[in-house]
Amino acid sequence: MENQISIQIPAEVLAEAAQKLDEVNALLNPFLVALTPEERKRLPKMGEDNLMFVEKSTEYIKSHPALVPAFVDTAELDIDLKAVYDITTLARIAERLCMSLNDTMMLAGSEAYTAALSFYNSVKVAAKRNVKGAEPVHNDLKKRFVKNSPRASKSKTTNA
Repeated sequence: MENQISIQIPAEVLAEAAQKLDEVNALLNPFLVALTPEERKRLPKMGEDNLMFVEKSTEYIKSHPALVPAFVDTAELDIDLKAVYDITTLARIAERLCMSLNDTMMLAGSEAYTAALSFYNSVKVAAKRNVKGAEPVHNDLKKRFVKNSPRASKSKTTNA
């Protein structure tokens, strides 16, 4: 397999990037919320289609104030909609960054794992051929590939 990535991010660049991300987090934290999984499930979601519905409703609210129920806070609706616009802008930037970080991490991890597998396969052959020192290395590394089947678990508990 061809090596597709070989990066070495200097420690000072990593430290500065982490500091800046911490600064962004601290800057935005007072304005952000964290929902529980249950809260996320319960909330009505506003995707692209619903965003257009909300925008159109907001226009009608302004042009037909007599139709607005007394319990709908139109000023709060405007604040919430602006928050959606503002946060969407930031979220798109963050998503691009996260995607690039994840892609880079995946590619580097894949190359590291492939190299480790090549080493493991070499050690496995060396252990079969009784090459000195290969067996303990193979025995340690092969633990990664032991399957936890229900049958294996039953035999362990029955034999215990």
